[in-house]
Amino acid sequence: MHESATDPMVPRVLRVRSRRRDGPQVWTLELDAGAREQPGFAAGQFNMLAAFGVGEVPISFSGDPARPQRIVHTIRAVGAVSSALTRLGAGAALAVRGPFGTGWPMSEAAGRDVVLVAGGLGLAPLRPALYQLLAERARYGRITLLYGTRSPKEILFRREIDSWRKLTGVMIEVTVDHALQPWHGHVGVVTALISRARFDPGRTLALICGPEIMMRFAAEALGTAGVASEAIYLSLERSMKCGIGSCGHCQFGGLFICRDGPVIRYDRLREPLRVREL
Repeated sequence: MHESATDPMVPRVLRVRSRRRDGPQVWTLELDAGAREQPGFAAGQFNMLAAFGVGEVPISFSGDPARPQRIVHTIRAVGAVSSALTRLGAGAALAVRGPFGTGWPMSEAAGRDVVLVAGGLGLAPLRPALYQLLAERARYGRITLLYGTRSPKEILFRREIDSWRKLTGVMIEVTVDHALQPWHGHVGVVTALISRARFDPGRTLALICGPEIMMRFAAEALGTAGVASEAIYLSLERSMKCGIGSCGHCQFGGLFICRDGPVIRYDRLREPLRVREL
């Protein structure tokens, strides 16, 4: 494979710098770009990652946008390609295309309260937004992270969550679906935490990422709490293949998720999300 700075369909070959386990079947890879300058990315965008001889999948960035030289992706092993990617050790090669897609509307968040709602692996695409919010803390109002997972052992980025909890003006609530091991936090769905959160709905921007059904109910709960649908953003991943809106594989109603998303405003998604099997 030859590298190209202009053709989005031609990947560049990078190597794994480090591999860290962050949960059951979840691994975080940091890629080594060597001396080559890498394109910057916006919080919420994604790369297409390919394991040689297996295939290619879209994976959102989970690193810090202020450090574009550190290409970080958090991946759950759920299929042939993602499983192959999570098995790559330090020094192993993979193919990378991107960054692609729309990012979280960070400029719109200035001067507002920000509520982030994450379900399971959905915390990974939201982590770059959190990095940016916390690095520029004075620009924003209250920052609230509501995070739900299936069990305590599946909580991602535990050390970071603990450090974020200590920051002024930052509220973090974590809930689990069930807890067989000692657990002193919330038990139940993440949407139940919205009523506990402290934010001014009239000046709130909400960012949501997780399973689609969870995002739909979270957006509805935020709407009930008074947050306008134009101030709620969801991140979708729907079988993206080309990354540039040409193959049609990720079409969702009148949208192409790879081009018009993955971050899309809720008022554009409310009706399509209600259509079964769309």
